[in-house]
Amino acid sequence: MSLYTDKVMDHFENPRNVGVIEDADGIGEVGNPLCGDIMKMYLKVEDDRIADVKFKTFGCGSAIATSSMATELIKGKTLDEALELTNKAVVEALDGLPARKIHCSVLAEDAIKAALVDYYNKSGKEMPESLVGFEPHED
Repeated sequence: MSLYTDKVMDHFENPRNVGVIEDADGIGEVGNPLCGDIMKMYLKVEDDRIADVKFKTFGCGSAIATSSMATELIKGKTLDEALELTNKAVVEALDGLPARKIHCSVLAEDAIKAALVDYYNKSGKEMPESLVGFEPHED
């Protein structure tokens, strides 16, 4: 029996939205020094919507699967909707993760928030209250 759900395995074996957006409007990179996972998210924003999102992840299968699912959950959404993405929503969309891999979903949430912070800083638009002072989680 696998520790991982079919959805986790699918997103690990066939990750969506892998790559780099050369002229990204926002880039967020976060890492977990304990497990060595590093996630980088790239956002293309048009009319306050996430027109495109790509990721590069160096890490375990769960890190890749959560990155892939997180990009699927925010693609086409408004910036406000993307801000509401939680690691719990990523885990639920993947039909669960082993407890010791939950930190991967937190990294995915943090990578998206870091990319949004970068976008707001570059665009000169007012930073939403929920992003002011954002710091990635520490394990």
